[in-house]
Amino acid sequence: MGHSFCNLLQKALLNEDGIDMTGYDLPHPLVSNPVIYVRTKENLTPEPAIQNAVKRIRKQNKDLKKTFEKALEKRLRESPSITM
Repeated sequence: MGHSFCNLLQKALLNEDGIDMTGYDLPHPLVSNPVIYVRTKENLTPEPAIQNAVKRIRKQNKDLKKTFEKALEKRLRESPSITM
């Protein structure tokens, strides 16, 4: 895990209800072992919040892939001279 995923996870966590603060640190640029910080409100613990955020990220990724594939298929039908 590098900055790309950690930044995405941080933003997804901030959209979760019950999250007070979140961040991450990559102590060494050559070793991908991030430290993820999550402070929650009320009775929420960090583990389910992270799991929910990852589930949402995976769903968004699937939705993006599906939308992209549909747009690509449409484009290829409209312009048969374009090949992959």
